[in-house]
This record gives sequence, C-alpha cells and structure tokens, in this order.
Amino acid sequence: MLKFGLIGAAGYIAPRHMRAIKETGNRLDAAFDPYDGVGIMDSYFPEADYFVEFERFDRHISKLRNQNKALDYISICSPNYLHDSHIRFALRSGCQAICEKPIVLNPWNVDALMDEEKNTNQEIFTILQLRHHSEILKLRDYVSSQPTDKIFEIDLTYLTSRGNWYYTSWKGDETKSGGIATNIGVHFFDMLTWIFGDVLGNDVTLNSHDRASGFLRLEKANVKWFLGINYELVPAEEKKKGLRTFRSIKVDGKEIEFSNGFTDLHTTSYEAIINGKGFRISEAKKAVEIVHSIRNAEIIHDFDPDLLHSLCNHKIQNHPFKRRD
Repeated sequence: MLKFGLIGAAGYIAPRHMRAIKETGNRLDAAFDPYDGVGIMDSYFPEADYFVEFERFDRHISKLRNQNKALDYISICSPNYLHDSHIRFALRSGCQAICEKPIVLNPWNVDALMDEEKNTNQEIFTILQLRHHSEILKLRDYVSSQPTDKIFEIDLTYLTSRGNWYYTSWKGDETKSGGIATNIGVHFFDMLTWIFGDVLGNDVTLNSHDRASGFLRLEKANVKWFLGINYELVPAEEKKKGLRTFRSIKVDGKEIEFSNGFTDLHTTSYEAIINGKGFRISEAKKAVEIVHSIRNAEIIHDFDPDLLHSLCNHKIQNHPFKRRD
C-alpha cells in the first residue's frame, strides 16, 4: 500500500484523485488546502491528516520522512500557477509527483523541472486522461492505419459554461490560470499532437476572457478549434436538454463520440503511474508550448460574433470563423 499526500484538496478535481488513490488500493495520509470545505474527504480518507497552512503541512511531511514513514507520492491539484512550486516541494520531500493539467504554464518551466527530477532522483507524472479514453485510442489506431501522407481535417469545439464566480477566482486571472486555452483546452491539444504529430503552424483568431479560437496545423492534420466558457455559446439543442456543456470532435466530417467514459480515467491514470507506465512531464511539453504560444500570439483573423450567435441558436455545423484578408 503506497502512501500519498494531496495538495489542493478542496479543488474541483481533487475528489477524482482521492477516488483514484482509494480504487488503486492505496491510502491518503496527509492533505493540504487553505480552504477548509473538504468534507468530501469523509467519503474516501476520513483518517487523513489535514492542514490549512502550508508551513504546517511542510513540517508534517518532513516529520514523516524523519520517522521513516515518508510518503511515496504527492498529488497536486492546486491552482495552475502554483504547480511548479508544489512539484518542486514534492520532489525535495523525497516523493514522486503526480500533477494535474496544465502541468505548468510555460515551456521553460518544464525544462527546469526535468533538471529537478535529476537533482532529486524523483519523477514527475501528469494526468493526460484523454490518452486513456477508449474512443481516443480507437482514433489513434485508425490514424496510424492510414497512409502516412494523409492529412486529416479536424473540427474541435469545447464549450463548458462557467458562472460569474469564475472571473473572480484565480481561473479568471490569465497570469494564474493561463487563460481559456490553457485552463480548459490543454488536454485536447495534448491529445491532438499525440495522435496527429508535431505542430507546424499555430494561428489564433480570437483570445478573450470567455472564448478562444484558432487554426492549428499538425503533421497529419489541419485543426480548427473553438473553446468557450460562456453559457450563451452552448447550442440551443443542448440547452433544451438541460446541458451546460457541449463538446465535439469531427475528423473529416465524422463525429467522434467521447462524451462518456471520463469518470474512471483518473483511476486508470494512477494505475499506469503505479505500474511504471505513467505519462512523464516531458510528454506534456508539446501541449504547454501550444497554449503558451496561443496566450502570446498576435490575433491574425477577426471573429464574427453574430455568426456564432446564429449557429448556437441552431446547431454548430462549422466553426464560427471569419477571415479578413
């Protein structure tokens, strides 16, 4: 039975990590979050020590190590801009790190952390759950079976509604979250490069507080993508069903259905990590480079909001882009 620590226990994604630790037959010994609304822990590890001050959490982890009760892993679910620091803390505490996406905000942070792995003789793993999704695995197999010179046409739309709280929280601060493309899109960009190869071009057509869009040219695909967190962007048909999220990936015009099957992917990710087959930090670098480039790109195409509004009141058939040459 492996021993885990958890940083960011009150976050949205933390329960998936708690469940993964439990379902892989391991235990959570200590958790930290400055917010104390963590009653969810009673469903998984009520006996775990809990801290609201990082200094006391740090002291506790050090004490366990001195008593030959050191943790094996520290899982990191803290705000994006703190990932780098918390990963370093895990490594220097003699633990391997498991970090949520985006693993860091900037490509050079990846390089520095890889050096820290060598210095501490510990390893950093990341959660790239889409790589474990059955439909995505089928897509990867299909792409690999096609002629090597074939170029696929991809349409990616991901709309996940967020309320006003989002803009007040750290997620609404681009310096802390990395912005829309980083916060909700990085795992899609990872999946696309994993299947369709390296980036050849990355053009951004829109990047605002609640939506972003662009054209991504990969070795084996041309990708039109659109991301948004505004409920008004959700297609009317989805709203009628009471849904606040819409996701769509079309490959050469054919819809890839992957709405289901997400609930167990963190457990699958933990199983892979524990068995020595997890995704290392080096594998997350391409996606970090993409979102960093998006965040800093010059907008080269104008976006037509009237066209988007028209599409969302019916059904999104094509991405809402409008070029001005």
